[in-house]
Amino acid sequence: MIQDNTTHKNSIQTISILGCGWFGLAFARKLIQLSYEVKGSTTTPEKLSKLSAEGIQPFLINFTADQVSADPDFFDADVLFICIPPKRSSTELLDYPQKVNSILAAAKDKSKHVVLISSTSVYADENKTVNEASETAPDTDSGKVVLAAEILFKELFPENYTVIRFAGLIGPDRNPGRFFAGKSNVPNGLAPVNLIHQTDAVGVAVKLLEKQAFGRTYNACSPDHPAKMEFYTNAAKSAGLPEPNFIAEKKDWKIVESVNVPEFLGYAFEVGI
Repeated sequence: MIQDNTTHKNSIQTISILGCGWFGLAFARKLIQLSYEVKGSTTTPEKLSKLSAEGIQPFLINFTADQVSADPDFFDADVLFICIPPKRSSTELLDYPQKVNSILAAAKDKSKHVVLISSTSVYADENKTVNEASETAPDTDSGKVVLAAEILFKELFPENYTVIRFAGLIGPDRNPGRFFAGKSNVPNGLAPVNLIHQTDAVGVAVKLLEKQAFGRTYNACSPDHPAKMEFYTNAAKSAGLPEPNFIAEKKDWKIVESVNVPEFLGYAFEVGI
């Protein structure tokens, strides 16, 4: 086992994280603990010193649908993680695939491996269980642009694209108890939830590096799928918030199953939902 870890460290040492937000910063901190060299990006000059204080080599990077304004050294990495979710505003939402395309073009001959952080919103609520082999047919605007970015990625890196599709992210500063606290007649109370805790989101990404299991799509979603009313009522109660009231109905749902994470990464989820 010691020899195995040494092999990984020799071949993968430098990780660039485009987007040190809620997930990216937590991931970077873990990588630094594990002695990787980490480069991190931000679009705000004020955050450069914060990244530096964390032991992250900071880069100021701005990108539009047409171009990337960045130090090329940022993309010189063993693995580049693209961790930028689409913006909520309609104009920027539609620009998302082209922004990712600009980033991929900048990384093309510099990053040995590229990992795109995507979302399980690429699967529609079709009242069934889906996994990595299932058809993608997003029924939300964000799901559509995320899938479009995945398709561009596969076209540019046909032999070696890696996608991690996160379910709904919860954890520090994302207390799910607040989502429906005190609300009444919340629809679809019996629908299953698809969530992942930050600890496991980081754990899956780290395991990908350790196993070097690139070139696949991974659904990163907890195997626990309690009903929406059960999960959010308990979350509100635990947080000392007013309990929501749900309609006991089950419509427009899906269960996101992660087949490739246990099979190719050997990762066991740590945090129950």
